[in-house]
Amino acid sequence: MFRSGKAYWEQGGWWIAPDETPNLSHIETMYGKVSGVPVEYEIPDKRKARPKQRRLFFALLSDIHRWSGEPAEWLKEYFYLQYTIKTAGKEISLANDTVSTVSDATELINLVIDFIFDYDVPVRDGYQLLPRDESYFIYKCLINRKCVICGKRADLHHVDYGIGNNTVGMGMNRNNIDHSKRDLYPLCREHHTEIETLNTKGFEQKYHIHVKGIKLTPDVLRKLGVNGNYG
Repeated sequence: MFRSGKAYWEQGGWWIAPDETPNLSHIETMYGKVSGVPVEYEIPDKRKARPKQRRLFFALLSDIHRWSGEPAEWLKEYFYLQYTIKTAGKEISLANDTVSTVSDATELINLVIDFIFDYDVPVRDGYQLLPRDESYFIYKCLINRKCVICGKRADLHHVDYGIGNNTVGMGMNRNNIDHSKRDLYPLCREHHTEIETLNTKGFEQKYHIHVKGIKLTPDVLRKLGVNGNYG
């Protein structure tokens, strides 16, 4: 598997050219015959870390401090160290003169979000700043069955993107649906009812968010107890 490459736009789609030629024999040994080469990639955002990211980080630390009693400065150094470990020695700072990037800060904040979900930390100061339109946070809410809006126990809302009468629950049997093919969004019963009453656009306008569902694999859905026809 190659480690890096360059992305370019051609013929209406993004293509990735690896810096190293992948070893197809090794890939087939691990995965069997494949159509194409399985890769994971991320396009880094090299802009300087944003003040909003700093505010979110320290607001979440305040919530963890309130829950754990550990000093905020100790918590900051703890998560900085976790970032260094995860990135194999890379350092980070969110000070005003930082050279850390938006992607660096996102990686750090994701570590804090992991901690909050893993230990069920009550979030108050940081909740309004949480990145509700980012895939990683939505994913964590989905697998932990937490409402994106309020944090209460969540249902899995099927985002229809204006499909009309194809909304799950409107005369459709959930057990006959392959939920892994649908974009899912975690909402508690109250907010689930509200989005179906207002429609997606009205819901977005009320809560000043972009409702962006994501897909989960059949294995993850089964672990969450979501029955369906997964082939």
